[in-house]
Amino acid sequence: MNERTGDEITNGPKKSRSDNLFHLGEFRTLWTAYAQSILGDQLARVALSLLVFERTDSPGWTAATYALTTLPALLSGVLLSGLADRFPRRTVMISCDLTRMVLVGLMALPGMPLPLLAGLLVLAQLAEAPFGAAQGALLPTVLGVERYERGQRIMQITHQVGQLVGFAGGGLLAAWLGSNCSLAVNAATFLLSAALIRFGVKARPVTSTEARTAKLGARVGGAAALIWSDRRLRSLLALGWLAGFVVLPEGLAAPFADEAGGGAYTVGLLLASHPAGMVLGAALLGRSTVGDENRRRWLGPLAVAANVPLVAYLLGPGAEVAMLLLFVAGVCSAYQITAGATFVLLTPADRRGQALGLARSGMIAMQGVGVASGGAVTELTGSSATTIGASGLLGVACAVLAATAWTRARATGPGMIPEKA
Repeated sequence: MNERTGDEITNGPKKSRSDNLFHLGEFRTLWTAYAQSILGDQLARVALSLLVFERTDSPGWTAATYALTTLPALLSGVLLSGLADRFPRRTVMISCDLTRMVLVGLMALPGMPLPLLAGLLVLAQLAEAPFGAAQGALLPTVLGVERYERGQRIMQITHQVGQLVGFAGGGLLAAWLGSNCSLAVNAATFLLSAALIRFGVKARPVTSTEARTAKLGARVGGAAALIWSDRRLRSLLALGWLAGFVVLPEGLAAPFADEAGGGAYTVGLLLASHPAGMVLGAALLGRSTVGDENRRRWLGPLAVAANVPLVAYLLGPGAEVAMLLLFVAGVCSAYQITAGATFVLLTPADRRGQALGLARSGMIAMQGVGVASGGAVTELTGSSATTIGASGLLGVACAVLAATAWTRARATGPGMIPEKA
């Protein structure tokens, strides 16, 4: 099946919504590779934290090491995501998996010096962005337009469930296996993922010779210009970047739990509340009775609603109430799946990799800025609850602006998705 431009969103083949996506061999392969990699990554994050803390007895170094599991993606999202457009996407995914297998395998060696361990970790995380861009750009080709958003929703639910499993059992498993063995398990998941993709996904050529020969600056600038010139893509990007507000309670879970009189167990439950809500929200929005156009119409209201529960932190809720608020915010945040899927389908097929990389890098940056700013404000105010509540107010205001922009883009934008009867 050939990839198509954003117009494919209205002209794709009609598929029965009762189709089970797991009956499609390529999707089943991609999902299996993704699911087991998530579990391995979560185990590795816990194992790294334990390993660094055991050697340094320093919470600061432990937190810095955990940050290294996410921050490199900000750089590679801009610089390396274009590889998904320059080379066959299956090849990019396999190469990234094998690279991470080698690097994480070296990290698993006993006695590895911490500076070298940190360097290997950064290099391994740099491969995450091109892999994600290639996977995200390949899914519409594998599934077709009518089934793509359902497939993306399954992937997102898998990600959230993987986080929940990691929060619940990652520490126990890492303690049982040991830090080095846990890292070795993660390296093995990359090898398995590469094998699954190699033998379970079809080889497809690059769709554009221009994307293959363009220089890095031209690719990045072209993707940025593409997004900026299309009000639909701009507004969808803004809706996605609102995650910078909703992620703040995660970054302040420990100090809030302390303020609320809870302990480590409370922190875990607070962290798990939002992903649990996302799983339910994704399931509810994914019902066939909702319809694609209704999901797109509700993007704005749900974006606003995802930030409203945070405002209630200004009232100083207890831990149990906070968990409920985060759960509700998670349910509403499931709009991000539709926003992301629509962004992909409205982006020309031969430029999806770079555009996805920019969008994801921006989201990571917004989340990092949000958590860092929240931590600084909490240091000044002495109250994490007040900080989260104020962030909720600002998030609601920004969400209203983004929702208004999306509503206008749907109504007047070029080639907009027509309403279905």
